[in-house]
Amino acid sequence: MKPAYLLLSLLCLAVVVVDLLWTTLWVEGGAGPVTTRLMNRTWQLFRKVAGDNPRVLSLAGPVVLVVSLTVWIALLWFGWTFLFAGGENTLIDTRDPAPIAWTERFYFVGYSVFTMGNGDFTPRDGLWQVLTGLTTASGMLFVTLSVTYVLNVLGAVTQKRSLASSIHGLGTRSAEILERSWDGDSFRGLDVPLDSIATRLDTLTSNHKAYPALHYFYAPQTAQAPVTNIAIFDEALTLLEFGVAERERPSEIAVGQARSSVQGYLNTLDTAFVEPARQPPPAPPIDSLREREIPTVSDQQFDEALASIADRRRKLLGLVEADERRWPHSNSQ
Repeated sequence: MKPAYLLLSLLCLAVVVVDLLWTTLWVEGGAGPVTTRLMNRTWQLFRKVAGDNPRVLSLAGPVVLVVSLTVWIALLWFGWTFLFAGGENTLIDTRDPAPIAWTERFYFVGYSVFTMGNGDFTPRDGLWQVLTGLTTASGMLFVTLSVTYVLNVLGAVTQKRSLASSIHGLGTRSAEILERSWDGDSFRGLDVPLDSIATRLDTLTSNHKAYPALHYFYAPQTAQAPVTNIAIFDEALTLLEFGVAERERPSEIAVGQARSSVQGYLNTLDTAFVEPARQPPPAPPIDSLREREIPTVSDQQFDEALASIADRRRKLLGLVEADERRWPHSNSQ
């Protein structure tokens, strides 16, 4: 027996089992420790290389998935290879009685993991036959979990871009959402969109907890960028809750539910290593509401309200900046 190879085998297999199961099965646990570091460093590398090119950043998400899958498969493959190298005469070459080389062990483990063996190498009787069965079982389980995880992530990417498009359809600025919803007397028509977006935001939050790789799928078009549009949406809620005169505000339940859904989304930032900005972003444009003759509170009341939610708005700005985007201003995106 070769203890060094056996130790390396146990280390590789333990790391891949913990990290892969953590990432794919633990819905509330985010990604495993290895995958978390790989995703963060891959994203940081893309941010440095991309510069002002959003097309390059849009490749970060797919690359993060490919790198994660590659590391999982490599750890699984090398782990079993070291195990079969740690014993004496673990394999039999059915064609040539010569000693088994490293490449042949690597080949045997590869076709065992991917269940495409052709019988030119077989394990010794006893323990090594059982370990070969475990090798095949681990390959079937982990490859299936990996593929399922990738498909689920891609489905969640489609959902989050659909949400961004829905918010973008309400308006490209926070004040514009209110201006388009104002019928001259109230915001009655805004209750249904608020409820719909809040529900989809809750789904997005759950997806981010289950699939942290979602943080790294960058959309070059602002209309499909969840981060920017969620910031616009939350600023519109700020205007509704603190800027519009109380008697003209829509349902408190609808606004409160939407605010809670955004807060739930912001609470996922720790899994993406996003820090709040040092200062809150510029105040949303309450003057544009007054120009449309929408009743508002005084500037002093509005400023005091903004001060009370400064931490929340700093988180929003930190999220926008971490996504390599600019804060959506009153007259542009």
